[in-house]
Amino acid sequence: MNLGFYIIMAAQFFSSLADNALLVAAIAMLMQSHEPSWLTPYLKFFFVLSYVILAPYVGAIADRLPKGQVMLLSNTVKIAGCGVMLLGVNPLAAYALVGLGAAAYSPAKYGILTEYLPPTKLVLANGWIEGLTVASIILGTVLGGVLINQAVAERLLAFDLPLIDTGINTPPEAALCVITGVYAVAALFNLYVPLTGAPIKHLHGSPVATLKDFYRCNLRLWRDKLGQISLAVTTLFWGVGATLQFIVIEWSRAALGFDLSKAALLQGVVALGIAAGAIAASLRIPLHRSVRVIPMGIAMGVVVMAMVVVRSVWVAVPLMVLIGALAGFFVVPMNALLQHRGHNLMGAGRSIAVQNFNENLSILAIIALYSVLLGGGMSIYAVIVLFGLFVAGTMTLVLLWYLRNRRLNRRKIDRLLSFARSEDYHHHRRFHSES
Repeated sequence: MNLGFYIIMAAQFFSSLADNALLVAAIAMLMQSHEPSWLTPYLKFFFVLSYVILAPYVGAIADRLPKGQVMLLSNTVKIAGCGVMLLGVNPLAAYALVGLGAAAYSPAKYGILTEYLPPTKLVLANGWIEGLTVASIILGTVLGGVLINQAVAERLLAFDLPLIDTGINTPPEAALCVITGVYAVAALFNLYVPLTGAPIKHLHGSPVATLKDFYRCNLRLWRDKLGQISLAVTTLFWGVGATLQFIVIEWSRAALGFDLSKAALLQGVVALGIAAGAIAASLRIPLHRSVRVIPMGIAMGVVVMAMVVVRSVWVAVPLMVLIGALAGFFVVPMNALLQHRGHNLMGAGRSIAVQNFNENLSILAIIALYSVLLGGGMSIYAVIVLFGLFVAGTMTLVLLWYLRNRRLNRRKIDRLLSFARSEDYHHHRRFHSES
């Protein structure tokens, strides 16, 4: 990997770091306003909603402009979200604005990988980006917690500009100032994101035409014999992964007697497992063998059900690492395969937007189902069993779907899987000749 790749990774890390720190600060803002506790999860809801609603447009924009420029503009929107929150706008509305920036950022940050790197390096690149994303989630949550700590906040609030009343008087407001600075660091790296030379795609002048184009792209990816498999896996994974965060918190309270802070640490353990699995997959699974990791998703569902019998933290920690490692190992290759097929079918930005739309729709649906089950009085242990069966069952159906596709379209699928090798040969020669 050359310097340009590491600049892209640094920009992504600092932007994601700020996103996760900002969630903690926004929660603190809600608490400071004495809002009811049930309102807090709606921060995530409104953040994710932008991905679903804006998916048809952000992908088209990402393909119309250089990806580094899109990343810079998106970070500017995130900074604006922090600014309006500081000005007293409701944190839900302000965080929704940040979600708008994140929704526009995502097609660019993933799409640039397919333009900048040869196909056989996509799994390795995804291992990097997923590993850094997990690290940013852990460190960002810690950073947000540290910034709103009273002792740290008092030191931050002690800094005053001479003769200027900044209006920054509370720990969440001080935290927002620092987080805005982190976004600014990400924006600085965005300025040096390399140009890939990829052709700029036409942007429809009409929003309706853009919507129709997005609909056609969605159909095209779902109809592709490999795209539909990788899209099904990643869609299920992100819905399952988001719900697992809440399950771990509730289960650790019931089974281990943990408070929220300790439960959050256990979430970090799962994230470390995901990072380890992602790194292992990036080193061991080439792009043309990505579909072989689907059984890992089935195994993850089975292992999740083991949570119902665990009552010791010494067993819980390695179990969380194992669940995370299985998740990371199977999602990274499938994510890389999806990017590869999407890039060849419709362009990087549009394909990532389609992916974001499906994955975030899955997050909203599965979290809603989880809330209904708990709200209906079902115990967390019964929910875990149903959740594990759902994961194992749906991944089994996806595996059977792939095997059926392969049986009916063996030559076509073999050609698609080998396409990455031949494409990489020509891309690799061009990549080095241009360098």
